[in-house]
Amino acid sequence: MPTTVTFFPVDNGDMTLIRLGDVDATTILIDVNIRIDADDSNSKIRDVAKDLRGQLKKDANGRPYVDAFLLSHPDQDHCRGLTRHFHLGPLSDYPDDAKEYKDKKIVIRELWSSPIVFRRASKNHTLCDDAKAFSKEARRRVQVNKDHYFAVSDGDRIQLMGKDIDGKTDDLVPIVRPVDEAFNTICGRTSQFFSAFLLAPIDASTDEEVEECLVKNESSVIINFTLAADDNTPDGAKFLSGGDAEVFIWNLQWDRHKKDPSVLEYDLMQTPHHCSWHSLSYDSWSDKGEDAKLDADARKALSQTRSGAVIVASCKPIKDDDSDPPCIRAKREYVAIVDDAEGKFYCTGEYPKAGEEEPMVFTVTSQGVALAQRREAGSKAAAFTSTTLTPLPHGAA
Repeated sequence: MPTTVTFFPVDNGDMTLIRLGDVDATTILIDVNIRIDADDSNSKIRDVAKDLRGQLKKDANGRPYVDAFLLSHPDQDHCRGLTRHFHLGPLSDYPDDAKEYKDKKIVIRELWSSPIVFRRASKNHTLCDDAKAFSKEARRRVQVNKDHYFAVSDGDRIQLMGKDIDGKTDDLVPIVRPVDEAFNTICGRTSQFFSAFLLAPIDASTDEEVEECLVKNESSVIINFTLAADDNTPDGAKFLSGGDAEVFIWNLQWDRHKKDPSVLEYDLMQTPHHCSWHSLSYDSWSDKGEDAKLDADARKALSQTRSGAVIVASCKPIKDDDSDPPCIRAKREYVAIVDDAEGKFYCTGEYPKAGEEEPMVFTVTSQGVALAQRREAGSKAAAFTSTTLTPLPHGAA
């Protein structure tokens, strides 16, 4: 099986699955937004939980699992449905009362969490119940790793994205992934099928003004993944994922990396904050409209395309009005970016058309990414396979 990246249609929210092409079909889930209506067979909302389970493998006990789950930041539209669909706590406490596979909770073999994201978010943001549950589970796993690092098994594993404040992660070096460095370990094993370059959250700053800006969305985890197409093509495609990171952090990313922008290059990017104008400008679109000023450096950070690059907006249909997010002006900028790269722009809420949304599956090839799809009419959650269309090739940076 090839490496794939799937974007699930979850309205204004994120839910993205990387499935590696290795022998274990290793999976990395980035955020989750499973609305209650998606579980209702009478609802027109896509059953993305069923779609997700359809791409997951089962363990020896018949339980569906993801190898890693990354929470970019603790907003509800990035963790909704976590406690309803995923098992949290020791695997010894896994409930075995589900009679049908669709009701079995998904096991998370390894969490990818950022302690400073939660710390900054809690300053001005009341965490939802799912975010609180994730935070509790992350703390449990950190303690297990402190007590039994060399004997930790799947279900207790965790990797921390970036350092915490005041040296709180200094004794957790084996599980901390520093900013501006790459890692390729998952569930205690090194993988040749992916590498993850951690761009954010930025470490705690002694500059109070800067630190005050790094709250909530600005502390989203930003990772640029390098995904292998096969054993012989380790750099099949680069996938840039940035949660709800807004203009301040993208401006800062350009300032930090403009001398070596290759770390920002991508073949596939998920628009930050659901195609929000606030990722490209400090001005309000609803207040200033066309007079809202574009931040040139933030745009440069988000424009490091390789040839044939694809940008995907995970959001509701984008309308020509004063809504934000999604914002029509932001869409225009992203369309211009991919037009320069001879690539394409997609919106999950409009694929294949509004009201009949389906997951978007991109296959990683030796030349970048290729859109793949299969639709089963009349089903809320049709199975899909990798029917590869014409590849969108990347070239030299």
